Amino acid sequence: MYKIVSRLLIYGDMPKDTILMELADIIRKMDENSQTKEELATRVFTQMKHLLQVATDYGFDKNLWHNYLTYLLITSENPFSITCEKVGANEGSVNYFAKGDFKAFKDLFDYDFSRLESYLEVDCFSRISDYQAIGKKELMYNKNVSEKVQALSLKLEKARDEQDFFDLVTGFYKDYGVGMFGLNKAFRIASSEDGMVKFHAINNMDTVMLDELVGYEIQKKKLVDNTRAFVEGRKANNVLLFGDSGTGKSTSVKAIVNEFYPQGLRMIEIYKHQFKDLSAVIAQIKNRNYRFIIYMDDLSFEEFEVEYKFLKAVIEGGVETRPDNILIYATSNRRHLIKENWSDRNDVEVNNGMHRSDTMEEKLSLVNRFGVTINYSKPSQKEYFHIVVELARRAGLTMPEKELCAEANKWELSHGGISGRTAQQFINYLSGNSSDRRQ
Repeated sequence: MYKIVSRLLIYGDMPKDTILMELADIIRKMDENSQTKEELATRVFTQMKHLLQVATDYGFDKNLWHNYLTYLLITSENPFSITCEKVGANEGSVNYFAKGDFKAFKDLFDYDFSRLESYLEVDCFSRISDYQAIGKKELMYNKNVSEKVQALSLKLEKARDEQDFFDLVTGFYKDYGVGMFGLNKAFRIASSEDGMVKFHAINNMDTVMLDELVGYEIQKKKLVDNTRAFVEGRKANNVLLFGDSGTGKSTSVKAIVNEFYPQGLRMIEIYKHQFKDLSAVIAQIKNRNYRFIIYMDDLSFEEFEVEYKFLKAVIEGGVETRPDNILIYATSNRRHLIKENWSDRNDVEVNNGMHRSDTMEEKLSLVNRFGVTINYSKPSQKEYFHIVVELARRAGLTMPEKELCAEANKWELSHGGISGRTAQQFINYLSGNSSDRRQ
């Protein structure tokens, strides 16, 4: 195996502690007789444990070795794979080297572990060639990744040669992309010591869809129209969803990402204290073949906070133009985002009867940088009852409508007032305590 791994050029830059590199070194040590059987067996079992952990995380089964190699291929971000993501596998000299790597991967797919198993008197590799996961659906942490990896793995098992491998893998890159952006919908960021930012996939994102949000049809349409224009490469605007708490602003953004994920939409959630990293985030995603929403939840600023200046520069007004594949979506309970004080009026100038405050103008100009503003106001009592009734129907509750509305009215009086969130919490309460009222 170490001889095969040594042939990797484009895909060969892997850390030494990866499962593949460790197994290759184990087999080298076996051939060199430079470690005892006990030491080699311990190392093998350690890597087997790591492989089983990967399988558990992603719900892999059947041939775990093939699943793992496929996972390496579709998560390896290198100049070749990223180019294929953007424009496909065009003719070029790099294809020669890529096919050499795919020949090596095919040899790894077909690798016979029987010699190692016989030498160490173990059968673990034979066991994982037809692995049956227990409670796969219940334990699966990222179904999206699991399905993509296993589907491609089955195709690669049937590949006749490196050309088949080349066509299958580059086709996957073109259709889905490469690395974490190709496999996941949403991300958070963390700063690293080298000044770059690291992206961390949000694997347990809410799977809500827009039609599950009752009411707010006009608001949802404005959001959908803007997002559809964005993913189709047409002109689109940054969006601010503002209004009362519990009205579905955040849910709408999550739903829009779920709706348009197949068209290449991705979301990066960023918090206020990370606004200084916005330029670094944009630099790392501006050349990728995806459409990114940079999402800011519950956005607002106190009078002493100046992070809004980073945001203003990035949205519009900085020297560098915002890339076409990036928009900013934000939610806020405040219409103007930044808290105003009476002290802001101390710099008011009077000119021909007109009053102007530089401080207030600077603060209020932030909201003007959102081309689309959508108001999510609290529902009326009639709308609240409609939401309750519809959610109850979807939950399979059979309580009479009149009784349901009466109970919903009592609930909202002691649970935060009228809102879609209150309605959902009420239905959750009934669902957990009224099993006899289900259809």
